[in-house]
Amino acid sequence: MVAIAHGWEADVDRRNDWLLVKLKRPSGDADAEPLLAEQVWGLLEQHRTNQLILELEEIDALRSHLIGQLVLLQKRLCAGGGRIRLCGLSRINQDAMRLCRLDEQFPHFRTREEALNS
Repeated sequence: MVAIAHGWEADVDRRNDWLLVKLKRPSGDADAEPLLAEQVWGLLEQHRTNQLILELEEIDALRSHLIGQLVLLQKRLCAGGGRIRLCGLSRINQDAMRLCRLDEQFPHFRTREEALNS
């Protein structure tokens, strides 16, 4: 587990060309950190890939800040020919993505294995 931004930790794994990042929010004030997308981008650069699977099963609620960070990350990845996939979203978080009309921009899979094999 690595600390990636104030209040955020992540388990990081690499499979083929994909970087798998499982986000964890151990402290309650993590939404105040504006650099989450930048920190994840730094992990992608370290691993020299532009394909990302974000595992979000430990995120209780996708608040507007986190959704904004996902959008920033997705735009940056797409601009460089990369891809992003999400996995492990709760039903409530899937609904939040749908309400923001982002469900089609962020392919969602139940598990990391499904995301890797699609």
